[in-house]
Amino acid sequence: MPINYSKWDALELSDDSDIEVHPNVDKRSFIRAKQNQIHQQRHERKGRIATLRYERVINEGLLARIGALVKALEGQRGKYEEGKGGDEVDEGVFEALVEVTSDASLGEDSPPRAPEGVHKNEQQPKYSQMLGALVDQVKLEVDRSKSSGAARHEAYVKEVQSHLEKVRGLQKDLEVELRRLEKEEGEKITSESIHEGFSISQVSKEKASLVQPELLNPKRTPAGDGEATSGAEADVEDGDIDAAVGEDEDIQASPTARKFGKITYGDYTASLQFIISNPQILVEKETDGLLVEAFNAQSSATSKKDEDYARTCVHQALLLQYCRQLGKDGVRLFFQRVQTSGHKARKLFLDDVNSTYARIRTRTAELKKESEEEGGDREQIQLHAVDPGTSINILTPPSMAQCITDDERAAREIFDSFPPGLQRALESGSLDKVNVVLGKMS
Repeated sequence: MPINYSKWDALELSDDSDIEVHPNVDKRSFIRAKQNQIHQQRHERKGRIATLRYERVINEGLLARIGALVKALEGQRGKYEEGKGGDEVDEGVFEALVEVTSDASLGEDSPPRAPEGVHKNEQQPKYSQMLGALVDQVKLEVDRSKSSGAARHEAYVKEVQSHLEKVRGLQKDLEVELRRLEKEEGEKITSESIHEGFSISQVSKEKASLVQPELLNPKRTPAGDGEATSGAEADVEDGDIDAAVGEDEDIQASPTARKFGKITYGDYTASLQFIISNPQILVEKETDGLLVEAFNAQSSATSKKDEDYARTCVHQALLLQYCRQLGKDGVRLFFQRVQTSGHKARKLFLDDVNSTYARIRTRTAELKKESEEEGGDREQIQLHAVDPGTSINILTPPSMAQCITDDERAAREIFDSFPPGLQRALESGSLDKVNVVLGKMS
C-alpha cells in the first residue's frame, strides 16, 4: 500500500535550513527575515479572524433588533390617516423603539466584551443606543421628504428596511472573508495546531477516613453564640466591625440606580427616557438596591429633603418592579396607565408606594429607638491610673529568641497567647490604644 505524504506539503516552516539564496545575500539574515514575515502574517491573520468573529456576533444581535423594529412598524400600518401631523407618527415610532429595546427575548442589551487585541478591548455601545442612533438617522431622512400621516409612516418603514438590508450585506461580506481566512489558516500545519489526540490516566486512592476528635462535653456549642469568648474579637480593625453580618448587607444600589433614584418624584417622562437609555436597570437586583438605598436614607435622614429622597427611591424601585411584572410590553403599558389621570392602576401604584415608604419609616424609627436604649448599657474594660498625675508605662517581654530567664520565656508565652490586635496595642506602649482594643472585647 503506497504511503501518502501529501499532508506534509501543508507544513509551514520558518527556519528551513535547506533554502538556497543568492551568493550576495547572507543566508542567516534571509532566514531570519523569512521567519519574521511568516510570524507577522500568521499574527495578522489570527487577529483579523478574531475581529471578524466578534463583529459577526455584534451584527447578529443588531440584525435581530432591526428586524423586530421593522415588524413593530409594519404592525402599525393603517393606524395613521392622511393629513395627520408628523408628531403622532413620530410618537408611534418611539413606542415601537421602546417595545423592541425592552424585549428581553432578544438577549442582553450590552454586547459581549471584545476579546483581547480586538478593537483595543473597548466596550461597544449598547444595542439600545445603536438602535436609537439608527432611528435618529432615519428620522433625518424622513424629515427631508416633508410627508405626514400614512406616507410619513411608510417612509419610516422603508428607511429602516434599507438599513436592515445594508447590515445584512455587511454580514454577508464578513462571512465570505471569514471563511477565506479560516480556510487559509487550516491549510497550514504549525506548531500551534499540534495537540494531544487522546490520553487518560487514573489514580486510585483510598479515601482517608475522617477521625472525629472525642469531645469532653459534646453537647456544648462552640464559642460565638453570645457567651464570653477568649477575646479574639479584639483583633477586629475599626473598619471591619460591621462586616460580614449577612448576605443582605451586600445588596446596594448601583451608580445607575442611584442616578435613577434622583429623578424628580412623579416625572414619568424623565423616568421613561432613562429606562430607554439604560434598559439593564429592569432587573430585580436594581429594585432591591433602591429599596436598600431608601432604607439607609431614611435611617440617616436629618431633614425633609432626605426623607423626600427616601420616598423617591421607593417610588422608582416599585416602578421598575411593576414594569417587570407587566410582562414583555410592561414598560409601555405601565407608563401609559400611570400617566392616565384617574386610572385605577395609577391609584394602586401610588398606594403601594405610600404603604411601602410608611413601613420603612416605621421600621427605621424603631431601630433608632432600640439603638438609643441599648447604647449605654454595655460594660467595657478600661485601664486608668488611680492618680491622674501618674503615667502608666507598658513593657512587653522580648521575643522568645532573646529571652534569657525562665520568667521571661513564661511571660512571652502568655503574651503570644493574646489576640494579635491586643499584642500590637501593647507593643505600641499607648494606653489609649490598649483601651480601644479592650473596649471591643466581650
